[in-house]
Amino acid sequence: MNSDLGNNRFSHISSRRKILLFIESLAGGGAENVLTTLVENIDKNRFDVTVCTVVDTGVYQDRISLCVNYCSIIKKSLSLFGRLKYKLAYSILPPRFVYRFFVPKGYDVEIAFIEGYATRIISASTNKHSRKIAWVHTDLLNNHWTDIAYKSRSEESEAYTKFDDVVCVSENVLNSMSSINPSLHNLKVIYNPVDDVSIREKAKGTVVDSMFIEGRIKLVSVGRLVPQKGYDRLLPILKCLHDEGYPFVMNILGEGPDRSELERFISSNEMESYVSLMGFTSNPYSYVKASDLFVCSSRSEGYSTAVTEALILGLPVITTLCSGMKELLGDGEYGVIVDNDDASLLDGLRRLLSDETMINNYRKKSEIRGKDFSLERQMRRIEGLLE
Repeated sequence: MNSDLGNNRFSHISSRRKILLFIESLAGGGAENVLTTLVENIDKNRFDVTVCTVVDTGVYQDRISLCVNYCSIIKKSLSLFGRLKYKLAYSILPPRFVYRFFVPKGYDVEIAFIEGYATRIISASTNKHSRKIAWVHTDLLNNHWTDIAYKSRSEESEAYTKFDDVVCVSENVLNSMSSINPSLHNLKVIYNPVDDVSIREKAKGTVVDSMFIEGRIKLVSVGRLVPQKGYDRLLPILKCLHDEGYPFVMNILGEGPDRSELERFISSNEMESYVSLMGFTSNPYSYVKASDLFVCSSRSEGYSTAVTEALILGLPVITTLCSGMKELLGDGEYGVIVDNDDASLLDGLRRLLSDETMINNYRKKSEIRGKDFSLERQMRRIEGLLE
């Protein structure tokens, strides 16, 4: 374990409530972004926070370690001992042993900040005095990816009964959890904290190396290159629209394991002149602000941070119907929501690309909706939960 934990740089203020946030890594996904916003803005005079990851990797490490305590179980560069520890933690040891031997102790609140493996381990906590909280970021009814972390669905359901609170990031996520685990009565909704002030400030940054071509409608999307985000189905839709003569360019900001497959599709279909996989950037907001339309092609979401950020920047949004979208956009009042299938997304993009007036109208509505997101309000709710 990272030895920094023994030299707590943030423990000089007495009488603070000790909080442990446990997550697998700090990779560039939505939950990790939300965690970073949370720890950067939590009241350090009231809370002594430690973030512990299973694997010492991810794009948010520097930001996290600058403002709270950070430790990890397994180092990024795996030695023979590190690989053994990885196998023990993920494949061999029961959760109670992983918790006992690897997870830091002595906290007033222990939080599994994402569903799956982190929740499984913290559910095995032997700290009888801590408040235990599980955070659920995904609609598990429609995207039950956490099967990889448990031996069975019943083991997962049992794990959630060990928590004092199960926080869901949208009403849809809460309804899904209720359907999967009808016996749970400790569910509550807390929307993701989004730093609206910082986002607007960062959006003033310079746009470089982007595929912004004069006379073409500028589409943008931000998300991990994983099947959940649906970029594998978006690319054929974009090819179809291009072949039909619609003038647009598409910038996709994000990194992930599907990159090679997506690059092959772009190359084999000669799409390089109008589609760019730009990779991860710590400041996507200037690119979003400079665009004409935000596209969310996800197969599932919990409560989309990327769509929230687009609204804060006054960008029109078209999205597939996922958890949280109606809470963000109403029944199409503040953006276009289409059915979650390829044909519906294609048709929705056709309508918008054919009607500049519609895009401009949704821009005005996005600017109105974006004013509703307050970091201060959400942080008050989170801090109240941790008291």
